[in-house]
Amino acid sequence: MQEKDFVSYEYKTVTVKAQDRTRAADVYEAFGWEITGSAVSAMDGVTLSLKRDRKQKHKAELNKLERQAEQTLGEINGLNRSKTAGASVFAYIFGVAAALVFGGGMCLVMLYTGSIPAMIGGIALGLLGLAMCGVNYALYSRLVAKKTKQVLSVIDDCEEKLANILEKGNDLLRAETI
Repeated sequence: MQEKDFVSYEYKTVTVKAQDRTRAADVYEAFGWEITGSAVSAMDGVTLSLKRDRKQKHKAELNKLERQAEQTLGEINGLNRSKTAGASVFAYIFGVAAALVFGGGMCLVMLYTGSIPAMIGGIALGLLGLAMCGVNYALYSRLVAKKTKQVLSVIDDCEEKLANILEKGNDLLRAETI
């Protein structure tokens, strides 16, 4: 009878955003994980099924590096979200204010139909509200560009840190096979 080599695996499932799927695959493969399947999950997510050999050498170091890589990846994603978060909040609030100014102008025109000064004031408020709506996107774009410029160097540093962690993990895997 022929002897078979038995390999015991450990398993893990990870859910990531769809746009981060390839980056997550690179991260986990650098620490010995093999993707066995993927499934689309709710709200633009992908669930990756992973497995790796339980009897790897340097397993403690790989786990430590994997946690560092996950943390660094979370920092990168948070910084990318921060580029638009503040600008979005400002744009929503400014848009609501613009709509209220526009609505106030409409109210003046409609409520005081016989008054010429109210009509002129209402038209002026309406035009101001429309101008505010038109300026909103330009302000949003400018705020996003300013925040992007601020965090771009930090994102680059985090990307470099992640690349170094992945190289260390891959070197530990290679040291095992040599």
